[in-house]
Amino acid sequence: MDSIMERPMVDGNGGAIGRSKSDQLPPAPASASTAQSLSRTASAETVLSTADVASLSRKSSFGKRSASGGSGAGGNSHGHGRSHIRKSRSAQLKLDMEDLVSSGAALSRASSASLGFSFTFTGFTPPPQDMMSSAELAPFSDDDVDLEAAGATRRKSLMAEPTLPIYLKFAEVKYRVAVKGTPREILSGISGSASPGEVLAMMGPSGSGKTTLLSMLGGRATAADGCISYNDEPFGKSLKRRIGFVTQDDVLFTHLTVKETLTYAALLRLPRTMTREQKKERAMDIIYELGLERCQDTMIGGSFVRGVSGGERKRVCIGNEIIINPSLLFLDEPTSGLDSTTALRIVQLLHDIAETGKTVITTIHQPSSRLFHKFDKLILLGRGSLLYFGKTAEAMPYFSSIGCNPLIAMNPAEFLLDLANGNTNDVSVPSELDDKVHMENQNLQDTNSKINLRPSAQDVHEYLVDAYEHRVAYKEKKKLLAPLPISDDMKATITSSKREWGTNWCQQYSILFCRGLKERRHDYLSWMRITQVIATSVILGLLWWRSDPTTPKGLQDQAGLLFFIAVFWGFFPVFTAIFTFPQERAMLNKERAADMYKLSAYFLARTTSDLPLDLFLPVIFMVIVYFMAGLKASAMRFFLSMLTVFLSIIAAQGLGLAIGATLLDIKKATTLASVTVMTFMLAGGFFVKRVPPFISWLRYLSFNYHTYRLLLKVQYDPVPDILMTSVPLDNGVTEVGALVAMIIGYRVLAYLSLRRVKASNG
Repeated sequence: MDSIMERPMVDGNGGAIGRSKSDQLPPAPASASTAQSLSRTASAETVLSTADVASLSRKSSFGKRSASGGSGAGGNSHGHGRSHIRKSRSAQLKLDMEDLVSSGAALSRASSASLGFSFTFTGFTPPPQDMMSSAELAPFSDDDVDLEAAGATRRKSLMAEPTLPIYLKFAEVKYRVAVKGTPREILSGISGSASPGEVLAMMGPSGSGKTTLLSMLGGRATAADGCISYNDEPFGKSLKRRIGFVTQDDVLFTHLTVKETLTYAALLRLPRTMTREQKKERAMDIIYELGLERCQDTMIGGSFVRGVSGGERKRVCIGNEIIINPSLLFLDEPTSGLDSTTALRIVQLLHDIAETGKTVITTIHQPSSRLFHKFDKLILLGRGSLLYFGKTAEAMPYFSSIGCNPLIAMNPAEFLLDLANGNTNDVSVPSELDDKVHMENQNLQDTNSKINLRPSAQDVHEYLVDAYEHRVAYKEKKKLLAPLPISDDMKATITSSKREWGTNWCQQYSILFCRGLKERRHDYLSWMRITQVIATSVILGLLWWRSDPTTPKGLQDQAGLLFFIAVFWGFFPVFTAIFTFPQERAMLNKERAADMYKLSAYFLARTTSDLPLDLFLPVIFMVIVYFMAGLKASAMRFFLSMLTVFLSIIAAQGLGLAIGATLLDIKKATTLASVTVMTFMLAGGFFVKRVPPFISWLRYLSFNYHTYRLLLKVQYDPVPDILMTSVPLDNGVTEVGALVAMIIGYRVLAYLSLRRVKASNG
C-alpha cells in the first residue's frame, strides 16, 4: 500500500526531489503482457488525474484552507496545485482497488501512475508535503465534485479581508435585576479579555449569566458596575457596524430563501460605497464560504413550513453577521440543538473566522470533548461568579492544582460543569473543603456511623470562587490594567459617535418593501385564505340572490347585506394586522440593534407592503357578491362601492397595527381587538337605531359606521327614509374624511408606540 499511495515530490522548477518506493524496488520481469498492461494503466491514470484536476477545483474556504494553495511558478500552476490538493478521496479509493487486482500489476501501475502524472502536468508545482497532508485531512463532500463539474467558479475568500482589530477587555462587570422589587445580582465581578485571532468560550450551567454577560459585551445591555473597553475605549455607536451578534434563537423570515435572506442583509448592511451588484456578489460569496450553495434556493422554513436543516439555518444566521466583515463576533449558544458533527463544523467555522484577525466570543452549553479543545480561552461561570478564566488547555491543570480531579474518565466539559453545579459525585474533594465540611458537621448527632458527608453545592461554589480569587485573579487583573500597544488612530475609530447607515432612507424603504412582499405573499395569497373569501362571498350571493330593492322588505335585506360587508371587511383586516408587530418583534429588535435601517423606513414599508396583498381578496369578494346579490348594475356605483371597502380595510388595518404595536402581546391584543370591534359594530347604526347620548359618540370612532353610511349613499341616492339613521346623510364627504383621519391617526399611534418601546428597551 505504501508503494501505491506514494506520490513524487517536485521542486519549484518541476524537477523531482523525491522518489517513490516503487522506483527503489527491483524491476519486474518484462513481458509483452506486462508492457501492454503498463501502457494501458499509464493512459488510464493520466486520464483520471486530468479529469480530477479539471473538475475538482473546489471553492475557497476559510482560514488555513484558503491560504494553503501553495505558491507555484505562475497563476495556472497555483490553481492546479489547489486542484491537486483537493483530489477526491473516492477517486483515490477507486485507484487503490484497481491496483490491488494483482501484486505484480500493483507495482507496475504505481510506477506508470507516477510517469503519467509527470508527463501530463509538465511544469506543475505542488505545495510542500506538510500543506498537502493538511489539505488531505480537510473534509470533502462528493456533492462538491458535482457542483464543480457543473462549472461552478471559485470565489474569493471574504474572511481574509482586512478588518479593524479590536481588543476586548472587561473588569469587575456586575449586573442586577429587580425581582418583585428586590434587586438580584445576576453577575458579580466578572473579568476577562479577548484578542483578535482568539475564540473565547463562556461555559456554565443554565442560569449562570452567560447570555447576560454576552449581551453586555456586545453592547445589547448596560452593566450596573464595572468597565468594558474596546481598544481601551468605551462602547460607541460606531461600533455597532463592527459587531456581529448571533442570538440563540434563529430569528429569520420563514418564507424567504437562503439567497434572499443574505441578499437583503447585504443590501441593508453593507456601506454605501458599494454598488447594488457588488452587494449581491458579496451575498453569493458568503453562501459559498459557508457551504450553502446547495440550499441557496430553499426556504428557511419554520414550525409549519419545511425548510433548511438546523445546521444550515445556524450558518445562515452567522452569514447574516459576518457579511459586514465584523471585528467582533458574538454568538449565543450556536451549537444548541445540533448533532455533534454539525456542532463541530460550526465551531471549526468560528475558528476559521478568528484566524483572520477577528475576535470571536461565544457561549456554549455542554460541548463535546472535541469542541472543548478547539476553544482558545475559557470563562467558567457558576451562579454569576467567575470560577475560571484563562487558556482552555490550562483549565484541567488548574483545577487539579486546587485538588479537584475527575475520578473516572470523562469529558473535560462535563467535569467543569459538574464543578460549576456543585456536584462532586465523580470528583475528588479537596482536603481543605473536606476538612471544612467535617468541622461544620462535627456537632451533628448521627445515629448511623456510615453517613457519607459530602460538601453541599454552596460549599463547593464558595471554595471554587475563593480559590480563583487567591490563585489566578490578581494576575489576570494585572494584565487587564496594562495599556494596549495600539495607535491613537485605532482608538479614534472606536470612539466615533456617528452612526453609519448602509443605505439612505429611500433605499431602506424600497428594500424593506420588496422583502415584505416576498415574505408575506405566501400567507396572504394562500389557498386557505382565498378559499375562505370565495366561500363566504358565494354563500352571501346565494342568500341574497337577486334581491329586489323595490319592496321595503327587499330594501332592508339589501341594507343588511351592505352592513355585513362593512362589518366583515372591518373585522378581517383588524385581526390580520394585530399580529404584525408582535410576531416581528424579535426580528425588529435584532435588526434595529445592528442599525440596519431607520424605524420610520421599516414602519412605512411594513404597512404599505401589505396594501397590495390586502386589496387583492376584496376585489374577488366584491365581484362575486355584487352581481349575485343584484346590487345596482352601474360601473360608477360598483367602483365607488369598491373604493369604500378599500377605505374601510385600510382604516381597520390601522387600528390593528395600533393595538398590536401598543401591547406587543398577541393574547392581550386579540382580547382588546375583539372588544373594540364588537363595540364599533354595535355602534354602527344597524342594530340600534337610537343610541343613548352618553355612548353615541362611539359611532364617530367606528369605521363600520362610516363605511355603512357610504355604501348606502352609493347604492341609494337619495337614501330612503326607512334606512335613514339618526344622523342625516349628506354628500358623504364627512364619512370619507373620517375614514382618512382614522387611516392616518391609527398609524401615527402605532408608530409612536413602537418608538416608545424602542426607547424603553434602550
